Amino acid sequence: EVQLVESGGGLVQPGGSLRLSCAASGFIFSNYAMNWVRQAPGKGLEWVSAINRGGSITNYADSVKGRFTISRDNAKNTLYLQMNSLKPEDTAVYYCQSDSGTRGKGTQVTVSS
Repeated sequence: EVQLVESGGGLVQPGGSLRLSCAASGFIFSNYAMNWVRQAPGKGLEWVSAINRGGSITNYADSVKGRFTISRDNAKNTLYLQMNSLKPEDTAVYYCQSDSGTRGKGTQVTVSS
């Protein structure tokens, strides 16, 4: 069964940091580019970041550029998102998504004082 399971979300104060993880199983992880997307309360899905199969090429939405870092460990079948200098507007459910369209159930990130 193809599965993506996110973890690492939580409540953090503005300016704080979190590291999200996404464990992949049921498919050859290294064959797929991967993405992080998010959905804030009452809003649609927003693409956040992408990484190519080998991890050498990354892209970011303007809203997170310079604050977030995407990475992957193909040996561990795991995708990461390091989030620094968090802002209240980063509050959302964060999902990892493969280029085939498979998406996990998400992890909640809340940035609030």
